[in-house]
Amino acid sequence: MIPPRLALLLRQFDFACGRLTDRLRGPTVDSGDGTPVAVRPMTDDEFHWEPASGSWSVRRRADGPGPRATVLAGRGDWGRDATSYPHPWPPPVTTIAWRLSHLSEMLALRADHATGTHTATRDDYVVLGDAASAITDFETNAATWRKALLNVDDTALDTVGLCTYPHGSDPDEQFLEIVWWVNQEVLHHGAEIALLRDLYRAR
Repeated sequence: MIPPRLALLLRQFDFACGRLTDRLRGPTVDSGDGTPVAVRPMTDDEFHWEPASGSWSVRRRADGPGPRATVLAGRGDWGRDATSYPHPWPPPVTTIAWRLSHLSEMLALRADHATGTHTATRDDYVVLGDAASAITDFETNAATWRKALLNVDDTALDTVGLCTYPHGSDPDEQFLEIVWWVNQEVLHHGAEIALLRDLYRAR
């Protein structure tokens, strides 16, 4: 049995992830009132489009980090612009590639630090450089996080520090708060990605 308070958050998570992938893949997305709206699949050019000077993105490792970034996070042939704390202020505008990679990494690492080995790091996450692979990766990691949630009960939801994800307040929070926070991440970054798609189309 899924605890009722988790079931509600799961429904929200499923809705947010489905809406985001529909916005990226097409061919349609629900307008919000049940009316399907045509959506063209995202291209690699749009995936990497930098909407402002000095944007952070996903880059070929051989090219090195972008403006104000000091490292390319992750592993593989591509990396995501990053720097150690404190982050630059004001924060750089980020591309769809950056935002989707950030979401996918967060879901993968939090799943591991909630019900997995509790050892995964950003250096373990493979950053992908094309739109189609990045969307599939997001779907895979969303499913991994969802599967992790199906393994928790009411006691786990109330447990402080159940998730040991090292890049947030997870060790100091009840797990239910972390579940809510992950939903918020998908919702707000999903909205940002949708806006970037609008801006790219209208550029």
